[in-house]
Amino acid sequence: MQINQDVLIPIAIAVIMWGIGLNLTFTSFKRVFIEPKAILTGLSLQLIMLPLIGFLIAFVWNLDSAYKVGIVLIAACPGGTASNLVTHMLNGRVALSISMTAFNSFLILFTIPLITSGAMEVFMHSEQEVPLSFWRTFTNISTTVIVPVLIGLLMRNYFPDFADKLKPYLRFVLPGILLVVFLIVGLDSLGGESARSLTEKLVIAIPLLLLNLGTILIGYWIAGRFRINHDGRYTIAIEMGLQNSALAIFIGSQIIQNPQVVLVAIIYSSFSFFTTLGMGYVLGKRG
Repeated sequence: MQINQDVLIPIAIAVIMWGIGLNLTFTSFKRVFIEPKAILTGLSLQLIMLPLIGFLIAFVWNLDSAYKVGIVLIAACPGGTASNLVTHMLNGRVALSISMTAFNSFLILFTIPLITSGAMEVFMHSEQEVPLSFWRTFTNISTTVIVPVLIGLLMRNYFPDFADKLKPYLRFVLPGILLVVFLIVGLDSLGGESARSLTEKLVIAIPLLLLNLGTILIGYWIAGRFRINHDGRYTIAIEMGLQNSALAIFIGSQIIQNPQVVLVAIIYSSFSFFTTLGMGYVLGKRG
């Protein structure tokens, strides 16, 4: 199963991002940086507001300390490929979503160690550090997001007829690939946690659902207060609600090495794609 984690999953994610790139143009990204209010608002919400909401939920909810750390860890992780795909499926601002993912994936090198170490000290009275490798992060985001999207953009620019022929099929193929990725990550990481009672998992799922839906609505509302137009608002809301569970699973299992923290990420990944897709659809229709 290790080869699935190390080889097959990055390839699958790269294929998804290439498919998304086929639907974009360079003008799409030009808008993001000429009018930077949306990306600055979205990144600020992800880096500051989202972890604060995670800490608040962890404080007020009656859970074991490790589960509280898991909630904060999820809140500290950036949006990933799933948020880009949901935005694509709902006709949001995909260039904005990808740009937020790319920038946030580098900024977390500083924010995740600080936020997660703080959560461990507050809830578990542990001073364990949570290091992240810059080179590994740079390589991952380049090979799975930036380069595939750029290839898709170039193919769209130079071979538009080919891109148009693929588009009807990609609407079904890309979500199918992502579903396979979820199954591989979830089943491989579940391990001994399968013995946990359904009641205990539901107790953990409730505050995670609150985190997911609450941050979507807060992100949408605050983006509106900054007078960001509708497609930008629900794109930011999707990025707020759908976090990179695979990264949280990796940190929980390989760095923190706590199965309870891992379980939080697994439970979150089991429903967040579908709830975010549903909420994004509802918010998108509001416009």
